Amino acid sequence: MPTLLIHNARLVVTMDEQRREIADGSVFIRDHVIEAVGPAAELPGTADEVIDARDHVVLPGLINTHHHMTQSLTRVIAQDCELFDWLGTLYPIWAGLTPEMVRVSTQTAMAELLLAGCTTSSDHLYLYPNGVMLDDSIEAATEIGMRFHAARGSMSVGQSQGGLPPDRVVEAEPAILKETQRLIERWHDPARFAMRRIVVAPCSPFSVSRTLMRESAALARSFGADHRVSLHTHLAENDKDIDYSREKFGMTPAEYAEDLGWVGRDVWHAHCVKLDAPGIGLFARTGTGVAHCPCSNMRLASGIAPVRAMRDAGVPVGLGVDGSASNDGGHLLAEARMAMLLQRVAHGPERGPSAMGAREALELATRGGAAVLNRDDIGVLAPGMAADLAIFGLDDVGLAGALHDPLAALLFCQPPRARHTLVHGRVVVRDCELTTLELPALVRRHNRLARQLVDGAGRA
Repeated sequence: MPTLLIHNARLVVTMDEQRREIADGSVFIRDHVIEAVGPAAELPGTADEVIDARDHVVLPGLINTHHHMTQSLTRVIAQDCELFDWLGTLYPIWAGLTPEMVRVSTQTAMAELLLAGCTTSSDHLYLYPNGVMLDDSIEAATEIGMRFHAARGSMSVGQSQGGLPPDRVVEAEPAILKETQRLIERWHDPARFAMRRIVVAPCSPFSVSRTLMRESAALARSFGADHRVSLHTHLAENDKDIDYSREKFGMTPAEYAEDLGWVGRDVWHAHCVKLDAPGIGLFARTGTGVAHCPCSNMRLASGIAPVRAMRDAGVPVGLGVDGSASNDGGHLLAEARMAMLLQRVAHGPERGPSAMGAREALELATRGGAAVLNRDDIGVLAPGMAADLAIFGLDDVGLAGALHDPLAALLFCQPPRARHTLVHGRVVVRDCELTTLELPALVRRHNRLARQLVDGAGRA
């Protein structure tokens, strides 16, 4: 089996149980698994391939727990809207999505993530017009080389039934369940180091029925705990979301989730900006995860999620860049930076800077994300873990003057692109360039399709 040595790094940040930070460190990889991590002097000095990491920081590959990759086609639209109005503006545009648009936008979003050191991503695709299938995303991810949790989203309650989405973009619930089962049986890999898993993911309380939520949970769990089929949805995103749950269901979003069986280590919810204290306690007791999306929450003026309280209670929390129509970017270190700064803003003079530091913010982006996705093989640099790594150069002008603490520099300063990114032992970004696809051609094609999508909505 081929070997790869990441040699003599300025700092190797392991995120292991001891949170070791190894100066002059190396990582030795055999095939797709980390074999050894430690001081360079204690590891082999040669391998089939050696990457010289002097003046670099080596991190575990970053983990993105929430995204809508097709939204990269519709950035900077509905610039001054809160969530419900924003969705109302974009639903008619997204109704024009085609299979080609899904494939190209998935690869564009993944290229952006990989170039920023993200090696694993979930994607929540919940609209399926014009012959679109989740297979389009999965095949695109395989080609570009990203570790992928593909969430089969769905919407079944349209405006005529009191839901938010237009009727033309919803699906029949039996068809949703049948298609979700097909995807699990066709694509889901429960094995350790899996490159691809399927997630059962009805979109939100305001776009699906109680019945679909219950039956989706039953479907996922019918495969057994060893099969590792997870559940994902949006929850408690803003005040209108809370009002909808109280009006339609007579309960808070957390109570609604518990009533439907949507709690447990196999479940994670996006946003949870308005999760109340009882909800935080429920999630902590049950191991229910949260995907924190700070940039999107600010863009849509949803508020600041109570991440400090969640973490203190023991809720698993990871980071998500969310859709590129509400962020509008895909740089996970930038997301970690914003998470850190927002918690300081939220807690003001009581806790201030101590509300969250650089190392805890990085933990959200690595081992925190792994816990949320219910994985024990990523998010940490240690023997026996997947060879997913992000390597950042320290020669970027934005880091100048901060190298006395290079880890903190990556969070406090303007985060740079990754110099190299490895997924499953494969170098997918080398010297800041994507190795698996021709990026300029992809971007040109993406921009053409984005114009086609937006112009088509204007003519509809």
